[in-house]
Amino acid sequence: MKTLLLLRHAKSSWSDPGRADHDRELNRRGEKAAPFMGRFLRQHALVPDLVWCSTAARAVQTLGLLGRDFASHADVIYSQDLYMASEAVHLDSLHHTHEDAKSVMIIGHNPGIENFARKLFGGGDQDALAVMGRKYPTCGLAHFEFDVENWTDIAFQTGRLIGFTKVKDLQAVKIGAE
Repeated sequence: MKTLLLLRHAKSSWSDPGRADHDRELNRRGEKAAPFMGRFLRQHALVPDLVWCSTAARAVQTLGLLGRDFASHADVIYSQDLYMASEAVHLDSLHHTHEDAKSVMIIGHNPGIENFARKLFGGGDQDALAVMGRKYPTCGLAHFEFDVENWTDIAFQTGRLIGFTKVKDLQAVKIGAE
């Protein structure tokens, strides 16, 4: 059994129009959102064994803000190829994952991460699929499981969608609890 977490980077800033897209950092909202997702991941025992992360500043910053203990528990592979990657590139990255990793997270960008999640869907939580299909927001997380032994065995339409989590919903729960 393999677990895959697909995380879109947190909300980025457009305040400097001269800055290259790859170098855009998170805005204040994004800086607040990523720690919420990090807490959710820890609370649900979803800290991955390995993280594939785009080299874009906003993706790297998102990973860093998930929590200090998060990055220290996972191996991290920073990949330029994940910057605005297609579904095929995402799948190829998974196929190059060492087999010791039972759970992997990819931190990337839209539309690639959303398209990849849709192509992986082979069953599972239909409600989560519908929510994901309406909008895959920044810092949105798709959680898949695959009944395979090797990452190379993962193919499109073979994933079981376990859930889809939006930071906005996590923040609403916290605010409601206060």
